[in-house]
Amino acid sequence: MDSRLLRRNKQLDTVARHIITVGGVAVIFSVIAILFLIVRVTIPLFKPASVQPLATLSQGSERAPLVALGIDDYQQNIFSLDSTGSLLFRPLADTDNAVAVDLAAGSNRLLRQVTTVAPNHYGLLWDDGSLSVARIDFRPQFDQQGRRTIVPLTEIIDHLPPPEHEAAVVDSLAVFNEQEGLLLRVSLHADNGFSIWRRTVREDLFGDETISEERQAIAPYFEEITAFALARDGRALFAGTQGGTLLRWRLADADITLTDTMPAFKEPITAMAMVFGSQSLAVGTAGGSLTTWMGVRDSEASETKKLRKIHTLQSHQGAVRYILPSQRDKSLLSLDNEGRLHLDHMTSERHLLNMAGPHNLIALSSRGNSLISLGADNVLQVNALHNPHPEINLRTLFGKVWYENYDAPDYVWQSSAGSDDYEAKFSITPLLFGTIKGTMYAMIFALPLATFGAVYISHFAPPHLQRLIKPLVEVMASVPSVVIGFLIALVLAPFIETHIVALLLSFLLLPGAFLLFILVWQYCQRFQVVQEMRPGYEFILILPVLLVGAYLAYLLGPPLENLLFDGNFSRFLFDSTGSRYDQRNCIIIAFGLGFTVIPIIFSIAEDSLSNVPTSLTAASMALGASRWQTVWRVILPSASPGIFAGAMIGLGRAVGETMIVLMATGNTPIMDLSIFNGMRTLSANIAVEIPEAPVDGTLYRVLFLCAVLLFVMTFLVNTGAELVRERLRKKYMRY
Repeated sequence: MDSRLLRRNKQLDTVARHIITVGGVAVIFSVIAILFLIVRVTIPLFKPASVQPLATLSQGSERAPLVALGIDDYQQNIFSLDSTGSLLFRPLADTDNAVAVDLAAGSNRLLRQVTTVAPNHYGLLWDDGSLSVARIDFRPQFDQQGRRTIVPLTEIIDHLPPPEHEAAVVDSLAVFNEQEGLLLRVSLHADNGFSIWRRTVREDLFGDETISEERQAIAPYFEEITAFALARDGRALFAGTQGGTLLRWRLADADITLTDTMPAFKEPITAMAMVFGSQSLAVGTAGGSLTTWMGVRDSEASETKKLRKIHTLQSHQGAVRYILPSQRDKSLLSLDNEGRLHLDHMTSERHLLNMAGPHNLIALSSRGNSLISLGADNVLQVNALHNPHPEINLRTLFGKVWYENYDAPDYVWQSSAGSDDYEAKFSITPLLFGTIKGTMYAMIFALPLATFGAVYISHFAPPHLQRLIKPLVEVMASVPSVVIGFLIALVLAPFIETHIVALLLSFLLLPGAFLLFILVWQYCQRFQVVQEMRPGYEFILILPVLLVGAYLAYLLGPPLENLLFDGNFSRFLFDSTGSRYDQRNCIIIAFGLGFTVIPIIFSIAEDSLSNVPTSLTAASMALGASRWQTVWRVILPSASPGIFAGAMIGLGRAVGETMIVLMATGNTPIMDLSIFNGMRTLSANIAVEIPEAPVDGTLYRVLFLCAVLLFVMTFLVNTGAELVRERLRKKYMRY
């Protein structure tokens, strides 16, 4: 051969080898880069909270002791309120340009305590027992050039005189709801009794207002009350005693009722606060423990809720002195008697931040992005607080969590709700369960059909049927999944719901018809006409038999439903098992996903079966084995590596399918093995939630975590399939 031609071919081979190598490395690099990208988005979910100092301000020794602090959401202005009622607004950019407001209105009263009664509204308890409700806020204004200016806003909403009670006022809490027209004051007195004053403003259809005032009292408790909290809707009052007893009164009724008396601790209760949403109560004790409590039903049939400890947070080294709930999420700032500061999240029980003291006074901005504290030497420390994903840890993602208004811990996915104070629920476990459940039912339907179909086409069907059927099955893979999802959701699902009993009956009649045909066929083998029939056509003759069995099930379904299930299978299912029948359920998914998986498994399995050496088949037949015995004992074991590989590729296709499960499952993230229920898969969850997910928000990053899990699941399936395939290949390669 010409040496130049050999050299040219060698050069072409070298170039081709390099191109293939570069292409393979590029593919591997691209896959790793995609994985790195989605993992990088999820990593911030697990980072702790952090603070960044913004400013340090001195109050000076001439000013009275501070009783309240605040900072705007833009981290540009702060306010401080001292015991004389002097309110000072200070911009951080120009601390000398301060604005002072006298909330005492020139009187000699002194402030004893300041509490939050509503967002940006405060209750000012004066030393004479009176209470003022004041609005202290920051209002952004924009000029014609779009430049923002923060303007302080102060308004005294109402002033309540001292309560009519024999004992002195120890502390007072208030609730103000302008939309509901509610102003409620609860005062603790020196004799451990409470006085309650309520004013309600109601407006009728014609705009006329009716104002009603009501005064009530709670008799003194025999044990010293050391802390108390008031629900934001004014319907419940909580108190803690020196002996560690938790008390709850229902204030919504005309008569005040003590509903709970629980010996919860063996040490004094020193601090209490309602968590954002006013469903849970945070309790701190003299021993430093910090827990949250919630009303839980005794049983499913009971409507009475009793206080129960739900979450235990990071303990302090000293007594808990003050608890400050966030107005944005379920985070809690707590301060002990030595001025150490903790930041925890209730739902995840995640300890987010430690700040060494001493801190004498603390405040959070409404957005929870700023923290201001009063430290030693009367110095104010202003910090930017970065706490983007406090509700996320491995426990909330994969474990059972006890959520508000739930009677027990559970796996729940609920990314949004109708109010801002809802408790985010990001359990991925129901999504993993739904993915596995849908894939399992699809494979149960698709794997036998595809495998036996491949066996028939490769070793039983006549050549002209092979040339016809195999391309038709492979064309099924080209049907868009959105078309399949549309058809099974709008056509198949309503039909099966109407004929569910007929479908269940067909699972008995079709195998029975098949076995009956086999028996009849064996009997007919003695006739000459049957013996002369070309091999492979017997499987075609079975199709009419199966159609007759299916039609018989269709006819018998309605009368059988009337006879056994009183004409309504769905109601019978719910009454007898408590399980609901969903129109878009796993039966629909089995048909839909199975339709997409069958061509993949069939094509790979048929190629593997056809590539088994004919010498093995001939040797088996020569030893007297029948065609079926040859297939079962020789061909299937030899082709098992390829069949298994096809099954695993089909499994990966089912795991990652999106449109079919999105359109035909109902997308309910529940954990139930019932074939009559729907589910939500990881891929469908990403498709449903991603349009509503704010970029870099918690939901956004959790959806990327779902993508990581899909990637890992596919990788594990493919790796496991390759290991098993290689083992099977080594086992049967000696043949």
